[in-house]
Amino acid sequence: MNSGGARTGVRDGGGAGTARPERSTVRRYPRLHAGDQVVIVAPSGPVERSRLDAGRAVLEGLGLRVRIAPHVLDRVGLAERGAPPAGWQGLAGTDADRAADLMEAWCDPGVRAVVCARGGYGATRLLEHLDWTALAAARPKALHGSSDITALHLAFGARLGVTTSFGPMPAGFLGTGHAPSVASFRDALFGPASGPARPPLRGARALVPGRAEGPLTGGTLALITALLGTPDAPPPAAGRIVFLEDVTETPYRIDRMLVQLHRSGWLAGAAGFALGDFTDCGDPAELDAVLAARLGPLGAPVLAGLPAGHGTCQTTLELGAPALLDAGALTLQALPGGAR
Repeated sequence: MNSGGARTGVRDGGGAGTARPERSTVRRYPRLHAGDQVVIVAPSGPVERSRLDAGRAVLEGLGLRVRIAPHVLDRVGLAERGAPPAGWQGLAGTDADRAADLMEAWCDPGVRAVVCARGGYGATRLLEHLDWTALAAARPKALHGSSDITALHLAFGARLGVTTSFGPMPAGFLGTGHAPSVASFRDALFGPASGPARPPLRGARALVPGRAEGPLTGGTLALITALLGTPDAPPPAAGRIVFLEDVTETPYRIDRMLVQLHRSGWLAGAAGFALGDFTDCGDPAELDAVLAARLGPLGAPVLAGLPAGHGTCQTTLELGAPALLDAGALTLQALPGGAR
């Protein structure tokens, strides 16, 4: 087991009203209860009304009161001069409007969770538009999403010292009503942060055997890499279990991103690696060879094939919370504990 204390301090710089105090503990997000209000925001790509309605119904089926932020159904091009052409990526509104929706939802004391509608592209563009002093002064709550939302997970974790929730989104996979994914979302958002641990998540294969314990960090590989060299670059992974997943990236591009993370020093001292789905990322054998070649020499256990990310089952993970990785037993176990 590769051990080491997790670094929870944050760096100076970047963003309006920057607040980056040194933090000795990470606060677990408060758990939800039936009747709580949540707000759906769209920090990234444009949202389809039918998919949003399906996801809203899933959240309401869990007993939540759901509010849709004002700009969720907006559509603009990347230059923010009008609706994107058919088939173009586009954004769910201007950067300023998407940031305002996120700010309003997070700072509203009556809101218990902020749920991102979908990923796509655009979350990194919000980071310099957020008032981090106001966000830090607000009551902590769950921030939920995945894929492109990785940028917000890492920034909120570093700047605000809070855990966040990585998992399927209402205008994406959560809206399909896939029972195991909905159950995992419910357990992660409603279940206790202390007390008996939930059953472990099972992976498919150990690329490097061993056990490790530490806070869970990471998310979508391309987004972690995209933040390097910016004011919102995540703290180094030393002492942490690194969760990685991605979609539609070829093995050589994954290799290039891992090389960049390695050469930047971000991977140094990582306690272990928990690898989720690498969906539509080329030949699985070639991909495993790349992952083993890049992560194996770091001397930490590597567990692959966890059902989290962009695959056909999307487990919800609490980033920043303590976890136990046992590659030999093929398990990743969320642990109780940590500040509330």
